[in-house]
Amino acid sequence: MTDTELIWRIAGGSGDGIASTSQNFAKALMRAGLNIFTHRHYPSRIRGGHTYVEVRAKDEEVTSRGDGYNFLLSLGDSFARNPAEDAYYGNEERKPLAENLDELRDGGVIVYDTGLFDEDEVAELNLEERAEENNWHVYPVNLREIAREHGRDVMRNTAGVGITAALLGMDVSYFEELITQNMSGDIQEDNLNVLADAYEQAQEFEFTHDLEVPTGENEQELALMNGSQSIAYGAIDEGCRFIAGYPMTPWTEVFTIMSQHMGKFGGVSEQVEDEIAAAAMALGASHAGVKAMSGSSGGGFALMSEPLGLAEMTETPIVLLEAMRAGPSTGMPTKPEQGDLEHVLYTSQGDSARVVFAPAGVKEAYEQTRTAFEIAYDYQIPAIVVYDQKIEGELRSVPVDFFDRETNPDLGKVLSEAEIKEAAHHESGAFQRFDPDAEDGVSPRTVPGQKGGRHLTSGNETNDYGHIDEDPDNRVAHMSRRLEKLDTIREDLDEGETNQAYRGPEDARYGIVTWGSQQGTVFEAVDRLNDEGHSVKAIGVSDLMPYPEAEMTEFLESVEEAIVVEMNASGQFKGLTQKELGRFGDKLSSLLKYNGNPFEPAEIVEGFEASIDEETDIPGNSTTFVPAAGD
Repeated sequence: MTDTELIWRIAGGSGDGIASTSQNFAKALMRAGLNIFTHRHYPSRIRGGHTYVEVRAKDEEVTSRGDGYNFLLSLGDSFARNPAEDAYYGNEERKPLAENLDELRDGGVIVYDTGLFDEDEVAELNLEERAEENNWHVYPVNLREIAREHGRDVMRNTAGVGITAALLGMDVSYFEELITQNMSGDIQEDNLNVLADAYEQAQEFEFTHDLEVPTGENEQELALMNGSQSIAYGAIDEGCRFIAGYPMTPWTEVFTIMSQHMGKFGGVSEQVEDEIAAAAMALGASHAGVKAMSGSSGGGFALMSEPLGLAEMTETPIVLLEAMRAGPSTGMPTKPEQGDLEHVLYTSQGDSARVVFAPAGVKEAYEQTRTAFEIAYDYQIPAIVVYDQKIEGELRSVPVDFFDRETNPDLGKVLSEAEIKEAAHHESGAFQRFDPDAEDGVSPRTVPGQKGGRHLTSGNETNDYGHIDEDPDNRVAHMSRRLEKLDTIREDLDEGETNQAYRGPEDARYGIVTWGSQQGTVFEAVDRLNDEGHSVKAIGVSDLMPYPEAEMTEFLESVEEAIVVEMNASGQFKGLTQKELGRFGDKLSSLLKYNGNPFEPAEIVEGFEASIDEETDIPGNSTTFVPAAGD
């Protein structure tokens, strides 16, 4: 058993406090000097249904979930709808124990609640035999009894944390501090008593394991944050003061955070009747001179295709979020997948002119949200930030000073009334809103209420002043100007600090390509592969439109073969790359995963090794390998 990392999994039912307990556990480890990464798995239910959270802690930066885990705290599902063995979905009450054993590492530790699991149920799982076979160390504890003695059943999660702390030799004061900070009155006192009693009782156990919490020390002040928080704070720091939306998992968290904070900054948040109204309202706010955003997931974003097309035609800046989930249709709404790439790139009408970013984690989510606003308002173009439930829900420890940035209220090329006087106008007095000869394709705009800025804006193709005009020459002039913006944006992005990330030796023989949320996992796999003697490097792509042609060309030219890692069934980013850089089609194979769980580093290692051995079957692996075209 290695003690270089702890991967603690707490499992129970939705409503059992799994998320809040794991977050406090992660905070305690972070305050003890460790770096944190969490992974959350939960069903699309209000209450009940097997859910778990992993907390991975190391004394060095952690960018991915690990391979399996080494400590299980199983509370059982207190809200199970079907506790009977012959129920359609089986005995849901015991799934938090039964369905978590396959991924527990050799030598791992199990704590389960005997207040819910009786001896017969545990015997049916062959736990004793499996524990002996895998050198697991099992500690049955009546967590409910401890909780009831000092408070209520719901406090069994606190009892589980107390048992965990004792078994791992953790300083319980971190947990006492968190309870004191987050609770008050009788609830605070009861939870402190439950924690102390559980910790004391565990001291009497016969410790048979050698798993310990690694030691570490952080020189910087850290915050525990997820991608939703980073996106929301990036938007606020970039001057967003209007958001409209309708709840839909997993986009809802960004909407909730923005709504909670907008009023503090003089902004407005509106929950409306549907996603069409949300995007249209945000578009109207932007037209009126406010930095605005909206967003949704899956089918909700599909409803935004008409306002998105309107933003492109009227050249109204707006930022939209698309939080991917496993589809089609409702699919698996609480599971991560990268299946909406083509949807985000091409939805709406006609030839699209938009910018799309796919951040890879907490830091990128903040930075690229700010970049999305900057580009949207500088170039009067819609910008989309696409992410998934993995980024939305995973917590990472991030230096607090990373977010110490200046705000940016700039609206781009909006003319002052003095500048409007000098601008071009029609003889009727209408402002020339759409100049076909505008530099970089960006024609300066006015906002309603400015003297001399009167013009028309509609979803039709128009002339320079906003009047409907279907003349062929006019159409070509303005369509070409709108598309020209993408070339200029690409040039600006190439001249600045890249949004793409790299890992591995520059002269590596093989390449791994990924995009968005899988980047950290791929990078950990690349480190392992190079340690094992392979010659591999990776690129994590965040710029999806306009496509980073120069960087991708340089990367693909430098390797003999490349494998594209993504969470979908059809290899959508590989398809985009073949569309943009068709000559590399015979170099690109795919490693795909779409079962509702993100990649683990070992799966990528195994997939890579199978690919260079020209094997398409990966035994025991839940991924799919697709050879390069022509193989």
